[in-house]
Amino acid sequence: MSQSTRETERKYEVPAPGGFPRLSGLTGEGDGTSLVDAGTHDLDAVYYDTTDLRLTRSAATLRRRTGGSDAGWHLKLPLADDSREEIRAPLQEEIPDELRELALSRTRGARLEPVVRIRSHRTVRDLVDADGARVAEIVLDQVAADSLRPEGGHTAWTELEVELVEDGDPALLKRVDKALGKEGFARLRTPSKLARALTETAPDKETLPDTGPAPDRPADVTAGSAGDHVLAYVSEQVRTIVDLDPAVRRGLPDAVHRMRVACRRLRSCLRSYRSLFDREVTDPLREELKWLGGELGVERDQEVLSDRLREGVAKLPPELVLGPVSARLQAWDATRSSAARERSLAALSSPRYVTLLESLNRLTTHPPLRSKASRKPAKALPRAILKEHDRLAGRIERARRMPPGPERDAALHHARKGAKRLRYAAEAARPALGTSALAQHVKAVQKALGDHHDSVVAREDLRRQAVAAHAAGEPGFTWGLLYGQEQATAADRERELPQLWERASRRRLRKALRS
Repeated sequence: MSQSTRETERKYEVPAPGGFPRLSGLTGEGDGTSLVDAGTHDLDAVYYDTTDLRLTRSAATLRRRTGGSDAGWHLKLPLADDSREEIRAPLQEEIPDELRELALSRTRGARLEPVVRIRSHRTVRDLVDADGARVAEIVLDQVAADSLRPEGGHTAWTELEVELVEDGDPALLKRVDKALGKEGFARLRTPSKLARALTETAPDKETLPDTGPAPDRPADVTAGSAGDHVLAYVSEQVRTIVDLDPAVRRGLPDAVHRMRVACRRLRSCLRSYRSLFDREVTDPLREELKWLGGELGVERDQEVLSDRLREGVAKLPPELVLGPVSARLQAWDATRSSAARERSLAALSSPRYVTLLESLNRLTTHPPLRSKASRKPAKALPRAILKEHDRLAGRIERARRMPPGPERDAALHHARKGAKRLRYAAEAARPALGTSALAQHVKAVQKALGDHHDSVVAREDLRRQAVAAHAAGEPGFTWGLLYGQEQATAADRERELPQLWERASRRRLRKALRS
């Protein structure tokens, strides 16, 4: 069973002649901060990666370490700024299956093998506040690294790490950084011991081609071009899918939703700006993204529906909740959520998903751009946005002409999908065209249409719940009341739609694109 912690740390080069910093600029400020000796440890870690270093290049590491208080397997995944998430599993000989799966979006199924052995003699001192509470750990590591790759070598260095306690104040890092700077300690540029070891033990100590996230712009993409801007958006969505994979597997809050949205954004972008890409490559990719979004969508849709129905019941006065309404909802949700969860995990464990990950990687590293992609953004991007706007306008107009009923509901849902495409097209063009206002106006349209659709779905399920309750001899009053409230919500959203759509009108759109 794995455990997860968030670590926030900075690494520093140790100036000659070496040794632990005094940190007098920090501990002498009169706030009671002091350093406390916390002993020494001898650590021995073997790092694993693919032959082409896919983990390292995505700023992730996997190691098996002995010694110290946290011996075991550690998978580190990048977070924002100086933070990483460390997922730990108990010590065993082989890579734990759980960690292998959590690394899959980065390894794309490639074999993991030992690449570097790093041994460290660690001296630890705790930074404590006036109450004696530990606020950070400062360690001096004397490091010896041996490459386990062909023709690899040996290297050694000394470095200093400053790590906040979990949920520590990031402002403390700035104070420590300032104090260390006065003593000649400089921030290290390498993101990890592994990255430094790989660079310094490579033949002729060559610099690793890339030890961070993949660049947004491949060498053959013209800087500042329409293709450059769209590809930056595409790369952002691909990174989001890769980064969220471990969170989805672990069932973290909102992970399924965010990964599904990234699939939609990417698929929509490839559709709206399809004239910039070789469609023989991107059209099949759009279909695969549709498949993945659909598999994740079952779990996400159940989350949305369950939350909506529970909130509806919670808002009712107790005297209007007749019968075992909450118990029925709980049993219904448990059954549906379990099946939906299994479906999401099955999709992420399938060969089809691994193939999709390979295709997404190639999309960003070898983008199939056409000659049109080299045009200036002001020439190529507005046309795609205007086309999406016109499609959406047609859908909204057709829906509004229909009489109330299932066909109108379906047409409004179709319009909602068009609103998403327009919004995502505007998002992709925002750095070049400044389409933030347009994206916000269209988001409001999408939100109203989304609430309308959620109401339609909720009413269908409320009716089924009422029928089941009636068959069991339970009161149907509360289900009917909730049904009526959902009808009112849908009517409200339809009344709001004309005004919301006017704010995103073509006249305003053209004005925004010209400016």
